[in-house]
Amino acid sequence: MSLSRARVRRRSRRSTPGRAVLLTAVALASAVTLTACGGSDGAGKSSGSAGGNYVTGPGGISTVARADRTEAPKLDGETVDGATLDTTTLKGKVVVLNVWGSWCPPCRAEAPYFANVSKDLAASGQEVAFVGLNTRDNSKQNAASFEETYGITYPSLFDPDGKLMLRFPKGTLNPNAIPSTIVLDKEGKIAARTLAAVNEEQLRSMIDPLLAEK
Repeated sequence: MSLSRARVRRRSRRSTPGRAVLLTAVALASAVTLTACGGSDGAGKSSGSAGGNYVTGPGGISTVARADRTEAPKLDGETVDGATLDTTTLKGKVVVLNVWGSWCPPCRAEAPYFANVSKDLAASGQEVAFVGLNTRDNSKQNAASFEETYGITYPSLFDPDGKLMLRFPKGTLNPNAIPSTIVLDKEGKIAARTLAAVNEEQLRSMIDPLLAEK
């Protein structure tokens, strides 16, 4: 073997660990991207969450039987427009909680549906309150621009560090993806959740059964 070939092979062997580290870093970055702005479309039944059994449909929407629902945590603080909000004051209404960020493409895709459904239900006098949880935005200005662009008229709590999302008890249907939507029943209990962007039909399918509950 010539001296030049031996040097080439030695350099190749030395570079292998570096390539492996690089590939691992790329794979981890891809995984973080998927979980940071995406959701799950799994279907089936699980136990031990939301205080009992829940069923996840083919569209990725999980629902909890009325007897098995868990109390939602108190979510309070300053809103994007500078006001204050406490979600526990909304008991008696169906509450739609939408986790979003102005930087998130799926959030932009679903925003028009949230704007339309919230306005339609308000105009018809339905007992529904929409609340956004704005997260991972560096400034309120970005969030406010998003709301103006998509016609979002309901308030959003400003939660840049995601601390409000962490208030959901372990083992409940919590908002562990962006976007996420959680719907509370009139008693303030977690009744439905999706970890993916929704269209108008899917959003209404989460709200309407709870409005019908007596």
